[in-house]
Amino acid sequence: MQIKPGKLLIFSAPSGSGKTTIVKYLLDNLTGLTFSVSATSRSMRVGEENGKDYFFISREEFRTKISKNEFLEWEEVYNGSYYGTLKCEVDLLLQQGKHILFDVDVLGGLNIKQHYQDQALAVFVMAPSIDTLRKRLCIRSTDSDENIQKRIEKAEFEMTFAHKFDFILHNDDLVTAQNEIKYIVQHFINT
Repeated sequence: MQIKPGKLLIFSAPSGSGKTTIVKYLLDNLTGLTFSVSATSRSMRVGEENGKDYFFISREEFRTKISKNEFLEWEEVYNGSYYGTLKCEVDLLLQQGKHILFDVDVLGGLNIKQHYQDQALAVFVMAPSIDTLRKRLCIRSTDSDENIQKRIEKAEFEMTFAHKFDFILHNDDLVTAQNEIKYIVQHFINT
């Protein structure tokens, strides 16, 4: 019996939109989803496991894989710290019939969608407003005022791409957004 290929569920959003909370909700409440593990060139932190948290590879190896077009998407987040999604890992999971959930930046999400087309559902998580994003980022207390302002500027840029996604999930009320996206994801997987 041949295994039916899996599908991809891509979630992208500006910082503070609630994307990661929604992704965790789906992983906890829908069976058969596998979270996409990214590759990184940064050092492993205490408590992290290679292949579970990230695929940890050297900067040189990362750059070689970039030159060989082995990533679906990648970004140099900080000088010398690369992050990306390996094509071979995604294709292996899809061949096993697994449905893969991605939590990626906006441009990375669009790159993955472009590669897999109808096999992928690309969701843009939209916060109610820029002011709401700013408040959420301030409540986190993980960034300086300067970094929050950079994230807000990036969010404004990223929001210009929302119309390119298959679905815009308005996260005005978390419970409503979670229920809506659960239904949409189940429908996509089952069709």
